[in-house]
Amino acid sequence: MGHESPASHHEGRNHRPRDSGRPQNGVRLDRGDPLHRANRVDVGLGDRDQQAVERQLAYDFAVERFDRGLGYRHVDTAQAYDNEEAVGDGIARSEVDRDEVFLTTKVWRSNLGYEDVLDSVRGSLDRLGVEYVDLLLAHWPHPRVPVAETLDAMTELHESGVVKNVGVSNYTLAQLREARSAAEIPLVANQVLYHPYKDQSRLREYCAANGLALVAYSPLARGDALGDDLLERVGDRYDKTPAQVAVRWLVQQEGVVAIPKASSRAHLEQNAAVFDFSLTDHEMARISDRTGSPGVRLRNYLPALVRRVPF
Repeated sequence: MGHESPASHHEGRNHRPRDSGRPQNGVRLDRGDPLHRANRVDVGLGDRDQQAVERQLAYDFAVERFDRGLGYRHVDTAQAYDNEEAVGDGIARSEVDRDEVFLTTKVWRSNLGYEDVLDSVRGSLDRLGVEYVDLLLAHWPHPRVPVAETLDAMTELHESGVVKNVGVSNYTLAQLREARSAAEIPLVANQVLYHPYKDQSRLREYCAANGLALVAYSPLARGDALGDDLLERVGDRYDKTPAQVAVRWLVQQEGVVAIPKASSRAHLEQNAAVFDFSLTDHEMARISDRTGSPGVRLRNYLPALVRRVPF
């Protein structure tokens, strides 16, 4: 049982990411690769903590533009975001076939018991108005619910056809190893906080070595990257914004998918326009060496604090 291999323990500590050497990395989530056909597997649309009208605008616009050149295919939501219904409405009103959308949702940590997983995912499917989700993630680890119990329920959903792929979110390297060892089916992703001021090199290297996508949420460091002088100088060389440089830095790393949130048309377009340039190895290394201000570093630790809270 499990998918942990001995060779997977040889991850390095160097924060400087390996450049894939390609404009797009080809992270393969197993569903016939509609994302790759659209050439947008590396950037998705993330949404949390936005007002209802703003998030509806974002999803409506992104879905409507799937076939008009913007290129979003990967939409990320969660039970805890309280927007699954809005996401489902946006998809339903679009002219895009369901099988052309890669839809991710997450099970909240209070629902990680076996029966709670089954019941809550049925609720998610109802709110989304879909027959299946492409990726189901355990949103946070729970200190009192064995990960094997959660994954057993997710495996049952996978076998029934309502979940195409399973994974986790906010799992540390040790927790991810435990989850892979307990899983009856391969885990395909770990979604974590990742941006230029957050060192995820060991986790990223482990995921790349074991065929998991590392999905980066808050890739703009909750807005702190927008005023970064280095990102601005690098962006000037390519006529790109600091936000676009930050997203490009992420997706240029092997196996990394970025899900920036956006509510305006301009920001949606900017987030998608990161595949027409590549950063040099020197630029990648300089961005990786950023540490950020004390305030930025404090915000980096917030997920670790949340991880210790049961619900």
